[in-house]
Amino acid sequence: MISNREEVTALILAKKVAKGVQWKEVADAIGLSKEWTTAACLGQMTFNKEQATIVGEIFDLPDEAVAWLQIVPYKGSLPTEVPTDPLIYRWYEVVNVYGSTIKELIHEEFGDGIMSAIDFSMDIQREENPNGDRVNVVLSGKFLPYRSY
Repeated sequence: MISNREEVTALILAKKVAKGVQWKEVADAIGLSKEWTTAACLGQMTFNKEQATIVGEIFDLPDEAVAWLQIVPYKGSLPTEVPTDPLIYRWYEVVNVYGSTIKELIHEEFGDGIMSAIDFSMDIQREENPNGDRVNVVLSGKFLPYRSY
């Protein structure tokens, strides 16, 4: 019996390894980006019934797991306040070092507000470079101004 969404995530990851599935293959099957699809498979987004059914077929999930994929998850995937995984820690470091710069430049350009992580997209690509391939990440979020009331 599956008792929570985290168990479904663990099952998906185990099946991904066992079957040699790539996230892009899953994304192509449901017709969405590899970034959003991966986040959903890792328990951070909600699949609709059709998408959950396709994911269930790809990973040979039981009906109960497919049902959990359609439940709004508790978001936030880091196990600790300061991440310890080296790759995730580097993102934490980017925000620590450049966060105030990003905030200052967004406020200068748009005014007082935030960048949405709801009305949002992300694109991760390999950028070939003779000095060593680079990770190219584009984050695009709707600007949401604070309002006076």
